[in-house]
Order: sequence, then structure tokens, then C-alpha cells
Amino acid sequence: MSAKTATKNNLKTYWLTFINSSAGRWFKKVIILIIFSLIINHLSTPESFPGSDVYRFPIEGFLASIVLCILIGIITEVNFQYYKRKHFIKKVEITTIIWFMASTLGYITLMYIPVNFIFSLVVDGEIEFYYLLIGLLITLLLSFILIGLSYAQDIYNLYKSSIKDAVVTIESGAKTTKLAYENIACFFSENKIVFAVKNDGTTISTDFILNELEEKINNQLFYRANRQIIVHKDAVEEIEKIENGKLRVQLKAAIENDAIKEINISRYKRKEFMNWFQ
Repeated sequence: MSAKTATKNNLKTYWLTFINSSAGRWFKKVIILIIFSLIINHLSTPESFPGSDVYRFPIEGFLASIVLCILIGIITEVNFQYYKRKHFIKKVEITTIIWFMASTLGYITLMYIPVNFIFSLVVDGEIEFYYLLIGLLITLLLSFILIGLSYAQDIYNLYKSSIKDAVVTIESGAKTTKLAYENIACFFSENKIVFAVKNDGTTISTDFILNELEEKINNQLFYRANRQIIVHKDAVEEIEKIENGKLRVQLKAAIENDAIKEINISRYKRKEFMNWFQ
């Protein structure tokens, strides 16, 4: 390998490491912010449109939009970290993403109105509600686009992590075990003790309560089949229709336990279970 090729590979490695780091995450957001502000300000007036005979770089609008974007970015990042800690760390689904976007736009509205009031009083000495409303609607629309561009990758990474890379920490007496979701077949309760069942059929006793565990794990992968059992989607081998509209579920893992050999889904939960499984 030549020195030139080695240098090129090293630079590529450093660049990929940087892009995937926390600093790289902010670097991408700053680039998006600058490009977004440049495009918006160059399209806002005929004088600032590229190619115009009276073209002038919209420095005032550009700086103002950068300041506004920084405020929006701070609000969005604070709200994102809250959702990441409270919701996204457990599961990432469309409802949660909608709530994140809606709440962020709500906080931006609460920021925009007093700031615009103060700005209007200082500059013009009066407030025109029509322009306040139009400005707010445009700001919310642009904020929606900017947040989508800036946080789509972060949310997608969290989704992949919640599905593939997530682990559940199991405490059993003095022992603590980290078990990846993909290695878990199910959880079941017996004699008030909750056991984790691995894909190879081995069991680990835990200090969990089943209701507590249900709140912690990702419900896109796990389903509370009944009062005793939570099953992993990938652990289901066969689903059979039985009497009275119920379902019988068989797992891939070979476990010598009557409660798990045949898991029955009541007719009341049948539709919910099939929607989850499919």
C-alpha cells in the first residue's frame, strides 16, 4: 500500500470517527443551520435573490435568522434530551415522535411571542397582530423542517438502538447481569419470582416485578401475553387458533415449564396481539 493511499485511508477513518462523535453531531447541525439560513434569506426578497441586478447579500436577515435558529436549537435540544431520557431510550414510535415535534413547536411558540413583542416595541413602537401571526406560522413551518433535517438521524439511531442494541439490566441477589434484547425469549412469573428466559432455554431469576418490567422494556419487541408472561416477538415460533376465539402461542426456546410451553392469548387480546406481532 502506498503512502498516499494510507494517508487517504487514515483521513477517511478520522473523518468517520469525527462525524459519528458528539462533536460531529453538532457540526452537522451547524452546517444544516447555516445552509438553511442562507437559502431562506436569499429567497425572501428580490434584492437578495441570486442573479438579481441589485443583488445584495442579506447580512441583517442572515444574522437575525442565525440568532433565531440558535434559540430554536436550544429549545429543541433540551426537549430532545428530555424525550431521549424519558421516552426514546425505551422505545421509538411514531406517536412519541409526533409528541416530541408538537411539544417542541409549542415551546417555540411560547418563546416567539414575547420575543416578537419586545422586538416590535423596540423597533417600531407598535405591535401588528397580523404580522405577528403570519411570522409565527412561517417560523413554525420552517422550524418543523429544520428540526426534521437536524434530528432525523439522531432519532433513527435511537430507534436502531432500542430495537437491536438495547439491554436490560437484571439484578438477582448480589449478581447483576446485562442481557441484550435479542438474546431474550420471554419473561415469566412463577411463585412471585420473575425469570428471564434466554433463547437457549436457560433461565435467570430477577428482582423485577412483571408490571415494573413491562414499563421498562420496548413494547415494539415485547408483549404482555397474560398475567404471567411477557414474550419477545422473535421468540414466537407458532400461533394457533383454538376454542372460544383464543390463540395458542409456542416459543422457539425449549423450556421445561408448563406455563411457557403453551401460552394462551385471550379472545379479548387476540386482535391487539396480532397487530403487535404483524
